[in-house]
Amino acid sequence: MFQSCSKESSGDYGFEVFSKKMNIFGITILATEETSNDKMIHAATILAEYLDNDENGIPDNAKVVDDLIKHKATLVMFKSYGSMKYKKFFHSSKWPDGQTTDKRAVQDLYDDETHPNGAADGIFDASLEEVLHLITFGGYSNAYPEIFGTKRGTAVSKAVDLARGGYFDYIPEKYPENAWYSYDDETCEYGCQIHEYLYWAITSILGAQDFPGRLDDIEHEWRLNTHEKVKNTDKAFYAIYTNPEYKLPTVLPDG
Repeated sequence: MFQSCSKESSGDYGFEVFSKKMNIFGITILATEETSNDKMIHAATILAEYLDNDENGIPDNAKVVDDLIKHKATLVMFKSYGSMKYKKFFHSSKWPDGQTTDKRAVQDLYDDETHPNGAADGIFDASLEEVLHLITFGGYSNAYPEIFGTKRGTAVSKAVDLARGGYFDYIPEKYPENAWYSYDDETCEYGCQIHEYLYWAITSILGAQDFPGRLDDIEHEWRLNTHEKVKNTDKAFYAIYTNPEYKLPTVLPDG
């Protein structure tokens, strides 16, 4: 199931920190030795179930998977944020503008934030978020740039502007009272805001944000934590989500 991983096989500086490798529909998952095998397999299964939501062994949207492969989409797993291997990988001088030298689309995920069936214990499983980020920015935004692209004027950007109560290139001092999406991380520019929004909207529709105590934890940032709330309030995104062309997931992965 696991392959050994080396600098030579990965083709870029810094990848020698990883010792385990998996491949899901051509998308790479790398993990450090300290990362639990069970957590890595769980993340791989989440990826597979997002892409093959009916679990028939064939990706639901070949166009998205093709773009993920084209952009060398890679999920990288570490034991924890800020670990020594994390720093070696992400702080490499070979990373211009946050990209690897061979321009991979890279998303990080940590062992200590990955919680299989976490909702049963009132804990969110971050693999549902980070794996989806990889799929949206490495796949959907490239496969459908006019719809899921991260520049102003795309269909999803218009939905974001409605959800935030207006267009804001950066984080405003205060969001309008009618906003239901009010992400406040000042390091997250407009394109980043779009991908965070996609995560919130899609996982809320799928039911990932609907468990006891969750809304209290997230409502400072996102208010529509259920399918019905998104459907009834965020009509712009719901129209995108329900368009059969995009084949977005309709069943929450469970790993």
